[in-house]
Amino acid sequence: MSLCTAFVTNFSNACAVRFLLGIFESGLLPGIAYYLSRWYRKHELAFRVSLYIFTSPLGGAFSGLLASGILKLNGIGKVHTWQQLFLIEGIVTIGISIIAYFTLTDRPQTARWLTKDEKELAIARVKSENVGATEVLDRMDRKKLALGIFNPNTFVVAVIFLLDNVTAQSFGFFLPTIVATIYPKNSVISKQLHAVPPFVVGAASVVIVNFLSWRTHRRMLYYMIMSPLPIIGYIMFLASTNPHVRYAATFIIAIGSFPFGALCCSHAAANTLSDTARSAGIGFVMVMGNIGGLIATWGFPKSDGPNYQ
Repeated sequence: MSLCTAFVTNFSNACAVRFLLGIFESGLLPGIAYYLSRWYRKHELAFRVSLYIFTSPLGGAFSGLLASGILKLNGIGKVHTWQQLFLIEGIVTIGISIIAYFTLTDRPQTARWLTKDEKELAIARVKSENVGATEVLDRMDRKKLALGIFNPNTFVVAVIFLLDNVTAQSFGFFLPTIVATIYPKNSVISKQLHAVPPFVVGAASVVIVNFLSWRTHRRMLYYMIMSPLPIIGYIMFLASTNPHVRYAATFIIAIGSFPFGALCCSHAAANTLSDTARSAGIGFVMVMGNIGGLIATWGFPKSDGPNYQ
C-alpha cells in the first residue's frame, strides 16, 4: 500500500490507499506483542517488546534522513519528488517481508534453530507462570476473550495508552511542522534533518525505560516518572520563544511519551492468565491506542499555527 501511494493521482485515491494501509497495518503491533509473549515470561516482555517498538521512533529518525536524500533525486521515470519516498520505501519493505516469511517461526516448537532441549526449556519457562495449564496455547472462547478485555488492569492501561498516544502520535506526525515553527527560515532538508535527533533520543528512551522495568520488575513506577515529561516539554515550548529552548523541549516530549507502547502492551500481557485472554487484552490496549492516534491527527491544525497553543 505504501508503494501504491506513489501512484495516486487525486484525494480519493489517497484516501482509499491509506484506508487499506490502516487495515493491513492494524494487527501488526498487537500481533508482535502477543507473538513475543509466547517466547518470554511476563517480567521479561516489556524490554523485548521495546526492542520492536523502538524501531518506530528510529524509523522516524531515518525517514527524515532518507527523505532528505530522496528529495535530492531528479526522479525515477515518471515518479517525482514526494512520490519517490513511497516507491522506494515500499520496495524495501516488500523485500524485507520476503526474507521474514522464510526466517520467522510461529512458536518455539517449530523453531528450526533451537535444539529439542532448548524448545522444551522455552515452553517450560512460559508454562511456569501459568500454574495448572496443560497447554501453552489454549482453546479460544468468548468468556476468556471477555476476561482479557474487561480485566480492570487491561482497561485502565488501555485508557493510559489512549491518552499517551494523543501526545506520542501527534508528536510523531507533526514533528516536522513543529521544527518548521522553531526554524521557519531553514530549508526543507534542514528541517527534515532537525527532526532526526528527537526521534533518536526517543528511541533510546524506549529501550532504556523498558530495560529498567524488566530489571526492577516494575511498570507503574515508570508510568509515573515518564508522564510529567511531555507536560514539561510543552510548557517550555509555549513559555519561550528561544529556538534552542523550544528545540530542547522536543527531546523531553519524545523521552516521556515514546516508552508507553511497550510498557502498556506488556502490562496487559502480564495481568491476563490464559493465552486467549492475553491476545484479547493486548488487542484491546492497541485499539484504544489507535483511537488516541486518531485524535492525534487533529493535534496541529494550521489555524493554530505558529505556536499551536
